[in-house]
Amino acid sequence: MLAQDVLSFFEENDVKFVRLAFLDLFGRLKNMAIQPDLLAQAFEAGVPFDATAIDGFDCGTGGDLLLRPDPDTLSLLPWRPQASRVCRLLCDVLTPDGKPYAADPRFILREATEEATARGLTVRIGSECAFYLFEADEQGNITNRPQDRGGYLDVSPLDRGEDVRREISLTLASMNIQPESSHHERGPGQNEIDFHRADPLTSADHHVAFHHAVRTIAARYGLRASFLPKPLSNDFGNAFHINISFYRERSNLFRMEDGQLSPQARSAMAGVLNRLPEMTLFLNPIPNSYERLTDNDSPNRVCWSTLRGRNAMRLPLPQHRFARMQIASPDPTCNAYLAYALLIRAALEGMERGETLPPSVERNWNEAPMLPESLPEAIAVAKESAFIARSLPAIVVETFLLGGEKLLQMDRQDKTGLFQHQFERF
Repeated sequence: MLAQDVLSFFEENDVKFVRLAFLDLFGRLKNMAIQPDLLAQAFEAGVPFDATAIDGFDCGTGGDLLLRPDPDTLSLLPWRPQASRVCRLLCDVLTPDGKPYAADPRFILREATEEATARGLTVRIGSECAFYLFEADEQGNITNRPQDRGGYLDVSPLDRGEDVRREISLTLASMNIQPESSHHERGPGQNEIDFHRADPLTSADHHVAFHHAVRTIAARYGLRASFLPKPLSNDFGNAFHINISFYRERSNLFRMEDGQLSPQARSAMAGVLNRLPEMTLFLNPIPNSYERLTDNDSPNRVCWSTLRGRNAMRLPLPQHRFARMQIASPDPTCNAYLAYALLIRAALEGMERGETLPPSVERNWNEAPMLPESLPEAIAVAKESAFIARSLPAIVVETFLLGGEKLLQMDRQDKTGLFQHQFERF
């Protein structure tokens, strides 16, 4: 879509308010609102904002960066009034001289995708994301009381979240984001919505919209949504499964032919497995992430299988035309743009170096090494990682290392207060 098409759309749909949205390094959605008559200027020169107030955005002495909206991300916000409508555009972050800002998560993912394209590969990513629905208290704050006591694939009346999930799915569809499926998950009040595959940037953009829609629609039902990895200590955690396929000339590298997986697919899987511990800080970025990763059924083993289990990587239905590599260890608090970029680059390195994939573990998960079991361990592994150092800008790595240390300091001072902070924030 061209910028002029966006301006014409605004006139045709009575758009009176525009939200320019972007993510900080930790995946938190930020935005500013402008009037539609300023949008042409935003497309041409960008809109300045105070970057010193955004975690990890080191912009030098001036303190300003620019937001330039991406016309392909145009979306009406269906939960806003239908008269004098509100639109949202995701933005690229630019330096004052108009160049891409190196620590912009969208730019980092775009660069990783372009590396794959330069090697003749097309990347497609789909996601499966779980969340809890909790009751709110009298002040509207989140509680730890789940909306229902349903279990996996249950139906009404055990499943009391079906109306919320349906409205979330219909809302996303009206934003040109098509969910693949939705259902009640295993935990009480736990739900999951899965998404069709798309190019990496579109998939990450959709993930941002999904988080926003879930929280907004839940609030309309008097509920509060939580993507915290382990919101209930004695129940199932929230996973963010990432499904990646690589294509060469429309041929899916992960689809088995005559019972054999292609050498390139095996090397891509090996590349991801070999670097998964180094990526863990970015895939599981908060202390509560490790409450999930260390429970008894978590996918925290550095191994792969075609079966479901504790293996961090799975190859589901490899004979299917939509065969893919599934990474099961990430949780919904990660920044999807950074997660996708790291996984793509790890796979590309594995293919470039012809790395060897170990045998499938089937069900012998306990024989495989574990991912980092705590945030301090994940920080230490990332700090020493040459792969992380060459895959992400130094400011991004430093921000995550310092951010993790701050959370650990909170943990040492007030563990209960830290959990409450995470519970309300995520």
